[in-house]
Amino acid sequence: MLGRAREDAVIAVDDVRKAYGAVQAVDGVSFHVAKGEIFGLLGPNGAGKTTTMEMIEGLHAPDSGEIHVLGMDVRRSATAIKSRVGVQLQTAALYPQLTVTELIELFGSFFGRRPATERLLEDLELTEKRNARTKTLSGGQQQRLSVALALVNDPEVVFLDEPTTGLDPAARQGLWAVIRRMQREDRTILMTTHYMEEAEALCDRLAIMDHGKILDSGTVDDLIGRRFRERGVHFRRSGAPEKEKLEALPAVSRVVYEEDEVVLYTSDVPATIGGLLELTGRARTEPADLMVRRASLEDVFLDLTGRALRD
Repeated sequence: MLGRAREDAVIAVDDVRKAYGAVQAVDGVSFHVAKGEIFGLLGPNGAGKTTTMEMIEGLHAPDSGEIHVLGMDVRRSATAIKSRVGVQLQTAALYPQLTVTELIELFGSFFGRRPATERLLEDLELTEKRNARTKTLSGGQQQRLSVALALVNDPEVVFLDEPTTGLDPAARQGLWAVIRRMQREDRTILMTTHYMEEAEALCDRLAIMDHGKILDSGTVDDLIGRRFRERGVHFRRSGAPEKEKLEALPAVSRVVYEEDEVVLYTSDVPATIGGLLELTGRARTEPADLMVRRASLEDVFLDLTGRALRD
């Protein structure tokens, strides 16, 4: 019998595993997504996000574990599920000679239930490109068209795999607005991303993945609050004092090196900065690019994996 959490979930993934030869791409992944929620899988390329997403979509069968979407087992009810979900793939091959309108009409013809083409064009800001061949679209326009194609059957659940990869900041912000609008329409959204700011801006909850495993999950505040009740004092690594001296500064709990930057985690910012300035002053130097910020998702990922996500 299904547990209560799984019964209430629109997407339920329980102890799912998938190997390709000796490579364990997904290793015991479990999470549940509630109705109307934006849930994100955050992690670097190769973390297992896309493989997990494709198993939920029914594109690949898991080696073990259970996946339910809209209360149905994806292995037994694939056809029924596909009519109620929309999928935007990480790389979509669009028919280059078809116009935007023709492509939306083609995809829409596969389903009995569908919104008007004009509405999709308007919602995805593609009206001016309605008669343009898809091969002439910019990267941002192609991404929006890919999302429009995921919505041709008016889905209850939408899967977005790295939806803003390769987009400039303006195009990314535009697609974020589309995703928020989908949530306001009471759709449930599962998305993958390797952008920290995207996960923080869009996701109600998220799971941090690396090497096929979920390392932790929850809201952004949950993830940060479980590990950091301190602030980070950041400055350039070049010319910085030795680590042992930094660890001895007032209120410093630990010292972390991130590429060319030093981060001092402290429970008392004024005391730590005062001690740091005194220490560097004795050496006739000063910390370059000194700043203070609260812990972020980047700090959480670094704490969980020992490396920054951008690595």
